Amino acid sequence: MNMFEFFQALFQYEFLQKALFTSVVVGVICGIVGCFIILRGMALMGDAISHAVLPGVAISYMLGINFFFGAVITGVLTAVGIGYVSQNSRIKHDMAIGIMFTSMFAVGIVIITMMKSSADLYHILFGNVLAVRMSDMWITLGIGVLVIGLVVIFYKELLVSTFDPTMAQSYGLPNKWIHYALMAVLTMVTVASLQTVGIVLVVAMLITPAATAYLLTNRLSVMIYLSAALGIVASVFGLYFSFTYNLASGATIVLVSAFLFAMAFFFSPSQGLVWKAHKSRRNRLELMRK
Repeated sequence: MNMFEFFQALFQYEFLQKALFTSVVVGVICGIVGCFIILRGMALMGDAISHAVLPGVAISYMLGINFFFGAVITGVLTAVGIGYVSQNSRIKHDMAIGIMFTSMFAVGIVIITMMKSSADLYHILFGNVLAVRMSDMWITLGIGVLVIGLVVIFYKELLVSTFDPTMAQSYGLPNKWIHYALMAVLTMVTVASLQTVGIVLVVAMLITPAATAYLLTNRLSVMIYLSAALGIVASVFGLYFSFTYNLASGATIVLVSAFLFAMAFFFSPSQGLVWKAHKSRRNRLELMRK
């Protein structure tokens, strides 16, 4: 199946339309939030939150309610718990992250094993965007609108607190509350990504497009747009390969994103290894001529 036939199938099958729409929204919001995550050195925190929502998802299934509610609650509680442990003991931040997220993930696994059926939760772990429900699509869209709106409204605060926390504090900005608000947004983005790439791979969609954009520009505003665009490209082509070759949707989207990162890593005009090697060789030749 070529790309033209794929777009023909898009007009014929409603499940494919929902999958594409959800994937694009997830690609955008993961790309946007991922920029602030990597610039603040919080990649491990993203991994922690993505795993910590598992018990909330499992409990939601047991109670017969939408997993959004349980996942958000356990994600926020984990973020608060990590901050509380690191601020009130000799335990450092990375150690607190390791303890909290592995404990929460283990609780989730235990709850899943106690359940009679875990077929649906398999998709939560690894993603299955081709089976996304209408309710999940609308929740994802709602989270997307909320996240983009918050970033637009509080862009200056996020900019200052990300690059210069001391200056932000001198301006009277509440750095601690901004941090926890970002954790809450990260939790919501993680929940929105569950159907698309799953708990195991959501951190890749948070980090990889943003890291790719980071290699291509030095301006935050441009980085945000680039990261969102790269998230969309990874989602669309990942869904295409997943649908065409019957591959796992989450893993395919992540692999496309990783391919885009590899291209930037080697061929970025300012940071790419190939261009750096070429400039170094040219400089050596010019020195030899002199």
